[in-house]
Amino acid sequence: MKTIFKNYINTFKGLSNEVWWLAFITLVNRAGTMVIPFLSLYLTKNLHFTLIEVGWIMSAFGAGSVVGSWLGGKLTDKIGYYKVMVFSLITSGFLFIALQFLTTFVGISIGVFVLLMIADMFRPAMFVALSAYSKQENKVRSVTLIRLAINLGFSAGPAIGGLIIVTLSYGGLFWVDGITCFLAGILLLNVLHPKKVKIADEISVENPKSAYKDVNYIIFLFAMLLFGIAFLQYFSTVPLFYKEVYSLSEFEIGLLMGMNGFLIFVLEMPLVKSLEKSMYSKTGLVVFGAILTAISFIFLNVSGWAGVLVIGMLFMTIGEMIAFPFSNAFALERAKKGNQGEYMALYSISFSIAHIIAHNSGMHLIAKLGYQVTWHTTTVIMLLCISILYYLKWRMIRQKDKQ
Repeated sequence: MKTIFKNYINTFKGLSNEVWWLAFITLVNRAGTMVIPFLSLYLTKNLHFTLIEVGWIMSAFGAGSVVGSWLGGKLTDKIGYYKVMVFSLITSGFLFIALQFLTTFVGISIGVFVLLMIADMFRPAMFVALSAYSKQENKVRSVTLIRLAINLGFSAGPAIGGLIIVTLSYGGLFWVDGITCFLAGILLLNVLHPKKVKIADEISVENPKSAYKDVNYIIFLFAMLLFGIAFLQYFSTVPLFYKEVYSLSEFEIGLLMGMNGFLIFVLEMPLVKSLEKSMYSKTGLVVFGAILTAISFIFLNVSGWAGVLVIGMLFMTIGEMIAFPFSNAFALERAKKGNQGEYMALYSISFSIAHIIAHNSGMHLIAKLGYQVTWHTTTVIMLLCISILYYLKWRMIRQKDKQ
């Protein structure tokens, strides 16, 4: 056990102090956005909005995320990642506090749109900062550390949020959310100020290439959009499937979802470090992750035995642990050729659009055609994603576009 623990700790060695601080700030920020999982409950229970109105508000949520990611990328290329991150964290802190004072449908819709627009400006700026603070050989593991911080934040956030609602009401939740974002911004000002930090990978491009003209990157983003549409079913329609078809309790569903987060926390960094040194390209590894995710949806249709749900979750989790770090690293590498902010903004936008499409389309498919057809359709989407990634790999080999 001592050897295993030592080897696990060693997988984190070599990462810069700046990356660790960025991961901690991301953890505080993600744990702080605890209002988001409770937003639909707040809108229906406290403000008495209809489900249709809530649906439109959640669409405003997704649209704000898309615009924010795009704007964050543009501003990162213009004024630098540091200023964008500080502005996003501190301003979104004030906006979280202000959101509780909006009570009308139009007011809430505009408020949620503006809040997400400002909050998600952080994402492309953070990825560019991550690239700057990481040596070339550590980039994939640096991305993995940020993913661990995000997962820990999303795991802790809802639990803390539920406790705050019980003790302080929803109003307290908005205040705590706002204060944590503000504190994350203050921390960033103090520990990652450009005069204090060491840049590990300074990238200067004289004639930056537009991400929109990088055909290989656009092909890659389309594949990631399809991957996102399928993957996100595990956080909207799949829990309903667990409940309605297998009659699992909320506690059992929570255990299944918790297994995903726990395995990522324990296994992702060692897995990524071992694959980093393998002979496979980043696109090849993303393909492998996508194949495992596709298999997970096949398992949802093969049996009435509840054990297949655990097997399906295992395949999805391993697929996620491989696909996301290496797809992110692929995007960071492509970004070296042009406007980094623009490249990373498009990467974030692909998943923001997936959020808009995935939940709504999944619910409609279930309502009209049932779960079995929905999982078959999702598997086909994943197969299309895999085919596009294979085509991209073949195209890049032919072009001798070195990774």
